[in-house]
Amino acid sequence: MSTAPLLPGLTGLLTLSRREGVDIRPTLLRVLTDLYVQASAHSADEERQFVELASRLIDEVDDTTRAAVRARLAIYPATPAEILDKLGLRHGHSHPAMPTASAIPAAPTPTAPVKAPTEAQLRMASSLAMRPNDAAEISDMFFAAAAGERAQILHNLHETPLKASARIPPARASRAIHILEMAAFAEDVESFTMEVGEALILPSRIAAQVVDDAGGEPLACAMKALDMTSAAFQRVLMFLNPEAGSQVNYVYRLSRLYDRLSERSALVMLAAWRGSTMAVARAKYRAALYDDERHRVRSAPSQTRPVVQPGSAPAKRRSQDER
Repeated sequence: MSTAPLLPGLTGLLTLSRREGVDIRPTLLRVLTDLYVQASAHSADEERQFVELASRLIDEVDDTTRAAVRARLAIYPATPAEILDKLGLRHGHSHPAMPTASAIPAAPTPTAPVKAPTEAQLRMASSLAMRPNDAAEISDMFFAAAAGERAQILHNLHETPLKASARIPPARASRAIHILEMAAFAEDVESFTMEVGEALILPSRIAAQVVDDAGGEPLACAMKALDMTSAAFQRVLMFLNPEAGSQVNYVYRLSRLYDRLSERSALVMLAAWRGSTMAVARAKYRAALYDDERHRVRSAPSQTRPVVQPGSAPAKRRSQDER
């Protein structure tokens, strides 16, 4: 009987590795190595399991993957000795380290007293709504950023004083999550996009941009705003787009992002998406001023009538017929 995987997230990796028709052994070894080096230390059972899986995969992958894993494990201090020997690496502690002198303590730097925020500042920080132009700028910057930059943006949004959107009502969110899962299982991207727009009150243009984004971070924000569970989000990733869902790096990168993503960051981003639509509407439909028509009229030169002074010209006598 096989024992349960001890490394976090390894259950899904082993499940994906059994899918027929897809050789994910190189990706599996890379992700397995990434999961292992994330922790500074491991238990004996975790180390044994890593050695057992990695040793088998190292012999079955291509040279490029083996070189990439070798580079990662060469700088990791807790790499097992069996894997070091397998990859042809030497132990980093073959020579005793030379004793070093104790560091000279630095002089304490004076710290300026921190001024406590006033009550008005605290109230403003908790309800500072985004202007439409600012919301559009945040939305455009997020969609144009790379994966690492998007993660940093979402991390910064958690501490921002900008006002987040209100939570979706639990009953509405629960119904939306059920519909979204069914649409993902059926690979019905159109119905999935429509439900995202209706549940999050987003126009169809923004909803399609969120769902169709190749990176997947906007989709993670949308599902976090609905309070979807991590397991349900992983199922959506794997079934909604089978081509992307078969890539282990894609699924587990977004899964780790989703677990670290806070609800506030997702709701602030949702507020930015909603506010950006207002900026587009304002630019498209500019309010007409009361004197716009007057300014549009081409100024024409005024015609002056000749002024006739009294007595300067003889008066015409009307004939008998004109009378």
